[in-house]
Amino acid sequence: MDELFSRAALGPLRLRNRVIKAATYEGMSRGGIASRALVDFHRRLAAGGVGLTTVAYCAVADEGRTFEHQLRLVPESCTMLRELTRAVHDEGGAVSLQLGHAGTFSKVRGPNGRAPRGPSFGWNAYGVAAGLPFARAMDEQDVDRVIASFGDAASRAAELGFDAVEVHLGHGYLLSQFLSPATNRRDDRWGGSLENRMRLPLAVLERVRASVGRDLAVLVKTNLRDGFPGGLELDESIAIARAIEASGHADVIIPSGGFTSRTPFFLLRGGLPLDRMADAQPEWISGAAMRVLGRAIIDRYEFEESFFLPLARELRRAVRMPIALLGGLVSREGLVKARDEGFDFVVLGRALIADPELVLRMQRGELERTRCNACNLCVAETDIAGVRCVL
Repeated sequence: MDELFSRAALGPLRLRNRVIKAATYEGMSRGGIASRALVDFHRRLAAGGVGLTTVAYCAVADEGRTFEHQLRLVPESCTMLRELTRAVHDEGGAVSLQLGHAGTFSKVRGPNGRAPRGPSFGWNAYGVAAGLPFARAMDEQDVDRVIASFGDAASRAAELGFDAVEVHLGHGYLLSQFLSPATNRRDDRWGGSLENRMRLPLAVLERVRASVGRDLAVLVKTNLRDGFPGGLELDESIAIARAIEASGHADVIIPSGGFTSRTPFFLLRGGLPLDRMADAQPEWISGAAMRVLGRAIIDRYEFEESFFLPLARELRRAVRMPIALLGGLVSREGLVKARDEGFDFVVLGRALIADPELVLRMQRGELERTRCNACNLCVAETDIAGVRCVL
C-alpha cells in the first residue's frame, strides 16, 4: 500500500501517488462555460490527496459536442480553467483535461444546421428529440478537421496550465465509433480492417503528441469491450493497445468499456435510477421515453469490485507500457490487488465523488472501503445541479 501512495512518474509528470480521479462528467459547465463550482470540485479532490484529477469530457470543437452544456475551450471558459489548474497545483495535485468528440452521438447541430457526423450514416436515437434522428458519414475534410481540432485543444490545454490531456477513444464517442466494427462500416482507408479503423485514432494521438511535445503527459482511454454483439471485443482491443504502445505517443492507457448509445451502464454497474434520470432530461419527450422504455432498452449490470479486472488483466499481459486499472475500485484491498497485479495506476470515479478525501483517509488508516454503494444516483444528479453523492 505504501508504494501505491508514494511518488510515481507518469510520462513527464512526477505525481505524489498513483491514484487518478476518473473523468466523470461534472455537469458544472452551463452553456459549455467552466464554472466556479467546477474549480471547487477539483480543488477539493486535490486537497483530498489524489495524484491526478481529470476534468471531464471537453469537446474539441463546437460540432463535436454531445449536448449543449458540454465543456468547451472558448474564451469564457479559459479564465476559469486557468484558475482551476492553479487551484489544483496549490493543493499539491496535478490535473488532466479529457478531450473528446461526440461524433454521431449528439443532439447538437453542426455548421449551417447540419446533422452530426461520424464514420458512417446511421440512426441517432439520442438526437431524435432535437430533430436530428440521423447522422451522416464524415468526408476527408471532416476527418482533417477532427485531427486538427484535437491538436488545437491539446495546445490550449497546455497554455491553461494542465499537466496532462486524456484522449477519449472509448465509450462510443467519435474515435470509439471509428474503432468499433458495429459503427464503422466504411470501405475506404478509414474503415474495414482493424488497421484502417485505427487510422483516425492513431492520427489524433500523433497530432496531440506533436502539439504538446514531451511537456504534458498523454493518457488514452480505450474500450476493452463495447458490451454488445458485433461491437469491439478484447482481441481487437489488445491489438489497439499494442498499436498505441508502438506509436510512442501515449504515456498510459486507461482500459474501460461500454457504448453510451447502447450499453451505458456497462461502464458503471449497480443501480439503474431511471426515474431520477428521466426527471433530469431537458426535453419532456426524452424524459417520457426514458420512463416508458428505459427498462426495456437499458441493461442493468450487477456491481462487483474491480469488475474490469479480468479483461484488463489480459491487456496488462499483452503490453509493457503503463496501464491504469479502472472499474469498481472501492476498497483498500482492491487498490492493493490492482498494484500487485502489475497495474501502474488506479483510477477511481464514484468512490471519490462519495468521499473526496478517500486517499488521505486511506493513507492515515482511517478508511478501508468507500461508502459508495453503486446506486448511481450521482449520474442523474449530474444533469440536475452537478454531480454529487446523494449519501
